[in-house]
Amino acid sequence: MMKKKENFSEWFDEVLFNADVVDSRYPVKGFAVYKGWGSKIVRGITEMLEKELEATGHDPMLFPVVIPEESFAKEAEHIKGFHAEVFWITRAGDRKLKRSMLLRPTSETAIYPLFTYWIRSHADLPLKMHQSVCVYRYETKATRPLLRMREFLWNEAHTAHADWEDAEREVHEVVGIYNRVYKSLGLSYLTLKRPDFDKFAGADYSLAFDAWNPDGRVNQIGTAHNLGENFSKAFELTYEDVDGSHKNVLTTCHGFGISRTLAAITAQHGDDHGLVLPPEIAPIQVVVVPIPYKEVDAEVMEYAKQVYEEIRNAGIRVHLDDDEKMQPGEKFYHWEMYGVPVRAEVGPKDLKDRSVTLSERDNLERTKVSFSNLISGIDELFRKIIVNISRNSQAELENSIVEATTMSGLKRAVRNRKIARTSWCGGIACAEKIKEESGGEIRGHRFDLDEEPENPCPVCDGRPEKVIYVARAY
Repeated sequence: MMKKKENFSEWFDEVLFNADVVDSRYPVKGFAVYKGWGSKIVRGITEMLEKELEATGHDPMLFPVVIPEESFAKEAEHIKGFHAEVFWITRAGDRKLKRSMLLRPTSETAIYPLFTYWIRSHADLPLKMHQSVCVYRYETKATRPLLRMREFLWNEAHTAHADWEDAEREVHEVVGIYNRVYKSLGLSYLTLKRPDFDKFAGADYSLAFDAWNPDGRVNQIGTAHNLGENFSKAFELTYEDVDGSHKNVLTTCHGFGISRTLAAITAQHGDDHGLVLPPEIAPIQVVVVPIPYKEVDAEVMEYAKQVYEEIRNAGIRVHLDDDEKMQPGEKFYHWEMYGVPVRAEVGPKDLKDRSVTLSERDNLERTKVSFSNLISGIDELFRKIIVNISRNSQAELENSIVEATTMSGLKRAVRNRKIARTSWCGGIACAEKIKEESGGEIRGHRFDLDEEPENPCPVCDGRPEKVIYVARAY
């Protein structure tokens, strides 16, 4: 198998294929099949997120995948931003359709026509909904499994509010939700406010969660947008206030990239043995592997079944690998590739001592626990694993960020597959120069942290407005 640090791209593809995450051999470019293991991981991520959203009043809904052209065209900036990526539906059999439709690239223009029916007065606000669906964008760049696809999984939340302050509370609330989910998965990233020239089409402002990647490119795993009144004006989305006046609602939208979050988990935590999964989303959290030996084969197997039942009864997702066609070493290799957090080995010595040997997937360290302490030992390893992978991921993020005070330093940072931290005067011409000469792009400035620029703009040597981050991106 390819080494992660020698060739990340090939390693990434191998892990996704060998661990039954996705199969990219589907005969349409940019589309892939989520296999059994990958689908279960995706389901775990989605359930984590949906639980958080619904606890804060976001109702689950499912909107149709098609959007009529006239709805899509209502917000001029929005259609301009997405038009080149749209998949159009113009025919049904041999018949040309009277009205063209498109597959959703995002759902604002599908949702707001219905919001106009549901929102009449201030009593109907706020309205908060979410859906976990596929979206479709005809990416013109080279496609990559999970990272850049033409059909990808995400969760989108859409909300309507009576005033700017409530819309702002929503943005901050969703940022908190996304942070909790990403941190539970051990991921590290920068939360950045995008420059105005690169915000979501139709937004007042946009936030992005940019995860580090071993190849130096950032992976945008989530976004949050305050849309202000832009879409409500286009769709005549108003409400009657307490004084009888009619006002435009304010809307927000947020996107959690499920496919890209899976990519980040694979890229940040995986190693030369395969996946390393956070315990909370692992389809199997513990695999029990019997290690039989000659005359005690039957006794070892019986003890392994007891270990399995003890773990299962504790509510832990566990699998007993009693396949007699594979040797224990082969089983170790297989489940390490799949990223199962803990392996419970049961051999003759464990049988004799009434103990179990536990192996952590992240560092392959092994410890022995008594049968009576089995569940507490596993729970402790789960906590230890998420702490370890989170700490390692954060250290990698910090190591990937380098200071750049000059254009030569900025170019060197991007060339060396780093994220450059630099100053910017705010000028479009300087932003274009940074992109043209460095090969990276301005990702934005920190949303979660106030950073005062100490150096002049590296392009024009002018007074800086922001500390920004520059990197290549997927």
